[in-house]
Amino acid sequence: MSFRPGPALIADIGGTNARFALVNEAGAVTATERVRTLDFPGPVEAARAIIDRHASHAPPRRAVWAVACPVADDTIRLTNSPWTFSVADARAALGFDSLRVLNDFAANALAIPDLTDADSVTVGPDRAGRRDAPIAAIGPGTGLGVALLLPDGSGGWRPQATEGGHATLAAADAEEARVIEHLWAEYEHVSAERLISGPGLLLLHRTLGAVGLAQGPDLETSREVTEAAARGDDPRAARAVAMMFAMLGTVAGNLVLSAGALGGVFILGGIVPATLPLFQASPFRARFEAKGRFRTYMSSVPTRVVTHPNPAFPGLLRALRDDADSGLGPGGAA
Repeated sequence: MSFRPGPALIADIGGTNARFALVNEAGAVTATERVRTLDFPGPVEAARAIIDRHASHAPPRRAVWAVACPVADDTIRLTNSPWTFSVADARAALGFDSLRVLNDFAANALAIPDLTDADSVTVGPDRAGRRDAPIAAIGPGTGLGVALLLPDGSGGWRPQATEGGHATLAAADAEEARVIEHLWAEYEHVSAERLISGPGLLLLHRTLGAVGLAQGPDLETSREVTEAAARGDDPRAARAVAMMFAMLGTVAGNLVLSAGALGGVFILGGIVPATLPLFQASPFRARFEAKGRFRTYMSSVPTRVVTHPNPAFPGLLRALRDDADSGLGPGGAA
């Protein structure tokens, strides 16, 4: 069946921003818009405002939304945003025939087969992953997203959402152990997301100063930390960024070992693509491979940074196509 989903609205809803796009009868994106989640009570109001602003377009009848939180039932609660909504109520309020909701990193993972070589940059050996093995998607932004793309046995792929960002963060050296031990006084559980994310980078920067591991001025935002690290004149900022990327290497390597993700690791999220030179110069790849007797095993696994400006959108378009091909009718979370 050809991909003709009818007018649709796709959305990538994160903790800080929500990106919407209108899709025409032929399955092409005709308008995109980004809004701050704090500017609207919820996604229904944001979607309605965008549809109204583009009233010359055919009104969407179907929708697929990606959300930065678990999707288990009709009630959706964003992990790093106050937005909470019912899928059924949102579908009715907006007059959609169907509304499918999936985890945001599942949507990112679903996009990977449709990305071109120009949409990503290799970090480490430039080799292809195994076609018969899972692919891992991971990336820090407001939080730390983690998902898998699983071969379906018929030449296609099935996304698997996870909450791997909330797995316990393990130290890989003595300095990381000092940082995590210091944080135990404030946090009962130090997850990977606690330090590998935008807020986590700022917390890591402050903790490095508190435990005396690096010198430099106090900074107020994670953006200031990455900008100072890029200038090269702030040792604490540079150490914070390098340590966060090293920790990301540890977590990504653990994901490969745990899930058998020999198809490769694709790194997404807002932070790494925006700081690509720092990431390329970081210990990420060395830490990714540092698995003792399994170093050779890890060295064969490719890692790539996705540079596509809206990587969830190809995944959401694929979900629309899959739904159209399967004849998915009105429904809620999937």
